[in-house]
Amino acid sequence: MTVSVAASPAPTPVDLCVDARWIVPIEPAGVLVQHTLVVDGGRIVAVAPTASAQREYTPREHVSLPAHVLLPGLVNAHTHAAMALLRGIADDVALKVWLEQHVWPREARFVSPDFVHDGTLVAAGEMLLGGITCCADQYFFPDAAARAYRQSGIRALIGLPVLDFPTPYATDADGYLQAGLAARDAWKHEPKFAFALAPHAPYTVGDSSWEKIVVYARQLDLPIQTHLQETRDELEQSLRAHAMSPLARLDRLGVTGPNFIAVHAVHLRDSDVELLAEQSCHVVHCPGSNLKL
Repeated sequence: MTVSVAASPAPTPVDLCVDARWIVPIEPAGVLVQHTLVVDGGRIVAVAPTASAQREYTPREHVSLPAHVLLPGLVNAHTHAAMALLRGIADDVALKVWLEQHVWPREARFVSPDFVHDGTLVAAGEMLLGGITCCADQYFFPDAAARAYRQSGIRALIGLPVLDFPTPYATDADGYLQAGLAARDAWKHEPKFAFALAPHAPYTVGDSSWEKIVVYARQLDLPIQTHLQETRDELEQSLRAHAMSPLARLDRLGVTGPNFIAVHAVHLRDSDVELLAEQSCHVVHCPGSNLKL
């Protein structure tokens, strides 16, 4: 009597296997011990116990992390990446002084496409070293930033800046929008990029400019991200000038909604909190920045 034994299937060739002491998959919750992440064609195709993964897959590249935790990349939800080159220019001053006496004069003198490219590349490298694989950026010359992000491989929501005063990038709101949308058109097919309209703040962008931004955001289905109520002084100035908070003013202009990203949002009144919730807006807190400024 002859007994036939089925042959074991041949291991599947894949691009990469990463063996890790611990894997934290987030969804579902829990920690996987002695597991392997299997990648092929740029996608995660399996997460399996290392012993079984070694039997089932033949990787072209194999990485062993015997004392590491492997988890999904972190997200930096707000950054001015190129300003890595301006790090440490002023400490222990209020935001208004920091901007008007230290940052804006230096930007007027030094900011250029090369400055933005190089600073963004530095920042992207630092983010990747810290486990950040995606960021939401907001700075001048977004085309130069996009080139740096493509070099680094990081994913990015690239903000298209808008101001009502001149800088080396543009002279007025129309110029900022024209330049920013041209950059978006040039890079919109890049799979790792998305774009947002990024007016600096309610106190640096006037009503007519906000109205144009809202039109473009709706026509192109772009989110709007802006600095909002970062300081108590900003709130108080708006109450004096407009008899309403900066957020209430933006709501009156049609800015708020599910595509609106309010950055900082530190000094909010109860009515502001209720408005953000009612309009399903998003808030990005930056505690490190607010501890400094």
